Amino acid sequence: MAIHDAFIAVDFDGTVVTHAYPQIGEEIGAEPVLRELVANGCRLILYSMRSGRLLDEAVEWFREREIPLYAVNANPRQAAWTSSPKVYANLYIDDSSLGCPLRFIEGEKHPVADWVRIREQLVREGFLD
Repeated sequence: MAIHDAFIAVDFDGTVVTHAYPQIGEEIGAEPVLRELVANGCRLILYSMRSGRLLDEAVEWFREREIPLYAVNANPRQAAWTSSPKVYANLYIDDSSLGCPLRFIEGEKHPVADWVRIREQLVREGFLD
């Protein structure tokens, strides 16, 4: 049985798309897994260092793919119990996180998140069936 109603903070550059900042990189396999998380009742929070127009472009990436975001760089529910700027989530998916599965793409300088292995972890941890 999957964990429903979880808050999942997701980084963008190197995690959802290849590293191409300030441009938007290429999709790397995140899209179907993100859709599956949303379908399971998880709430996605875009958790990115992007700001201004560059952040708007990342939000638009999700909108164009009809992947709903619960929030951007914040969790509205945490204001009731903390004033901390750290985004509260049950899970953080970030290519810079210790233990995040990575893979190299030919021609890319930096590794990116490996969404095949991330999905496997999400199933093992109960976020997906």
